[in-house]
Amino acid sequence: MSKLFCIMGKSASGKDTIFKKLTQDKNLNLKRVVSYTTRPMREGEQEGVEYHFVTTKRLEELEKKGKVIERRDYSTVHGIWSYFTVDDGQVNFSLNQDNIIIGTLESYQKIRTYFGKANVIPLYIHVEDGLRLERALKRERQQEEPGYAEMCRRFLADAEDFSEEKMAACEIDRIYENIDIEQCLNDIRKDILKFRNA
Repeated sequence: MSKLFCIMGKSASGKDTIFKKLTQDKNLNLKRVVSYTTRPMREGEQEGVEYHFVTTKRLEELEKKGKVIERRDYSTVHGIWSYFTVDDGQVNFSLNQDNIIIGTLESYQKIRTYFGKANVIPLYIHVEDGLRLERALKRERQQEEPGYAEMCRRFLADAEDFSEEKMAACEIDRIYENIDIEQCLNDIRKDILKFRNA
């Protein structure tokens, strides 16, 4: 039976980079599940790669059809941005194809409920807060129009979104320290292969 691996971590933990590298690993042969968002595309992003970038109207259409598995709304300095997962055929456990998705604790919980606990494996990326803040600031400075206020909002929201209580409630038992990205990737690869061979 195939699995859906769910990569999670606070902002600037390196989860996007790790996600990309894992999906590019031919030995793992993981099929990426692309989530949806109503937020604007950032510099360097592509439609259908990082996200499916859609309008609020399209989100409402998908909800009416009962296709939205989970949805998170964030009040940002630019207005409400929604992030959500859609049952659009990307995940099919009968195909003997392991999948991988990026999410939050909240999205993981709902995805796990929807697809079944045995099918969804959490992989949590951790970075010490000071280092994360440094990385976030460096990334934001590279944007054509840096959004420092939004960066700070996300950083503070992470403390609540990834609280110890919420981590325990989601039974997160695989935590990968991303101090050295290659070591972190190797640890994750080993565990993915263990699940595949179990």
